[in-house]
Amino acid sequence: MSLCLAAGAASAVLAIDAFTLSWIHSIEKIRWEEDWRIESGALVIDEARIRGSGAGMEPPAGSVLKNGVWHYRPQLPPQAVLRLSHSPHTAGYTLCTSTVCVPLADHLPGIDNNAVIELRECPP
Repeated sequence: MSLCLAAGAASAVLAIDAFTLSWIHSIEKIRWEEDWRIESGALVIDEARIRGSGAGMEPPAGSVLKNGVWHYRPQLPPQAVLRLSHSPHTAGYTLCTSTVCVPLADHLPGIDNNAVIELRECPP
């Protein structure tokens, strides 16, 4: 399995079947993380974490606090595509694999400052 990334004319293929997306909330400056895997042509979320709380960032019902981090499982059906905003006005997303974490935009050289990054399973 592979993950396809695209934003305008920029694209990349990552030979992975699972990844973590993370970002910093633009107002509260708190880190959010989501664990995803590729399964049957879709992206499936396994767990999410919020490293704190703040205004408008209350952990969902059923969240468990472990060592200052809220853990929960989002009730989200499998997604054919994830669309993420890339903007110079906020910190970008980070994509982590089992071995390395890299800013998501680094996988897409030449990406426009205001772009939508799409993540999906690559066609077989």
